[in-house]
Amino acid sequence: MYASMVVDTCSYLRLAQSIVPLLKEPFCENSFALGVIKDLYDEYKKSPTLKNKFGWVDQDEYVKNRQRCFKISRDQKTDISNAFFFIRETVREERLTTGRIDIIALAHAYILEFPIVTDDKDLLILAKEYEVEALNTLKLLKKLLDCNHIDLAMIRAIAEYWIHLNDTPASYRKDYKKLFEEDAPR
Repeated sequence: MYASMVVDTCSYLRLAQSIVPLLKEPFCENSFALGVIKDLYDEYKKSPTLKNKFGWVDQDEYVKNRQRCFKISRDQKTDISNAFFFIRETVREERLTTGRIDIIALAHAYILEFPIVTDDKDLLILAKEYEVEALNTLKLLKKLLDCNHIDLAMIRAIAEYWIHLNDTPASYRKDYKKLFEEDAPR
């Protein structure tokens, strides 16, 4: 049996075209699999910018890959809903910019006791506050490299894709150099 990780919208969009299939498939000798919440597509549909930049999201292979990532019981659904309200209140109290879909993703990670993959600074703050293990997209790539699921050439290609899209994570250069011991692609 393997553990799962919840991937937020931004990290999904940064990786899903490069690592196929990205979701539900066990990585690293079955030690973990990635999944997204079903609400991710709602966020995508409501954003003309995302639809324009990531038109591939509607292609059948990606739609199928996103379906039913997590098996959630009725009780867990109730717990996720309750956790959403508590986390949303924390967002308001601390004046964070975390959106509804990211709060839902964190509520899933919190209740299911899964790590979350995100590059969103405020979501990382919330994950720490709620004691949810969090890693950014580059740290996920490092995990995949360490277990030989991908190689450094693929990581470089992914980074170049982010640069092409003008969509690098906030501390991209510093994190890349620290994790991969070379200068980040520019």
